[in-house]
Amino acid sequence: MTKMRQLNRPTGHRLSMLRTMVSQLVKHERIETTVPKAKEIRRLADNMVQLGKEGTLCAARRAAAFVRGDDVIHKLFTELAYRYKDRAGGYTRLLRTRIRVGDAAPMAYIEFIDRENELRQSKPPNPQPPQRAPLDPWTRSRISRQLAPPKEDKSSESDS
Repeated sequence: MTKMRQLNRPTGHRLSMLRTMVSQLVKHERIETTVPKAKEIRRLADNMVQLGKEGTLCAARRAAAFVRGDDVIHKLFTELAYRYKDRAGGYTRLLRTRIRVGDAAPMAYIEFIDRENELRQSKPPNPQPPQRAPLDPWTRSRISRQLAPPKEDKSSESDS
């Protein structure tokens, strides 16, 4: 598993909390939490949407091992997979909202993009740059030799 924030919790509590929060995010499509938790949820929720887009039995079992609730799995593999079928990534948005009164923790909304009742509209996708024709090896070698700095002779250094 990759490096994760510790969030001042033991491993079992942290993973349980993140699983529940990802499940609630998929179910309600917007939740409010602290900024560090939202950043961790964003990584995990994007992975769950990727599994939903795969749509295989293996992906369904992997998602079911993480999220909680059959309704959440059904929503991942039907509604969210269909909504993001043309999107390559970046399925969630993090919006900082306020400072919590009790402990001055920075709070944020995390929500799925491209849905109704969004807090902020998503930006249009960037157009893909045109594909360049690949160079043959001889031309590429000649160009790289022209751009490379000139080689220094080792014999001139040993003579001095």
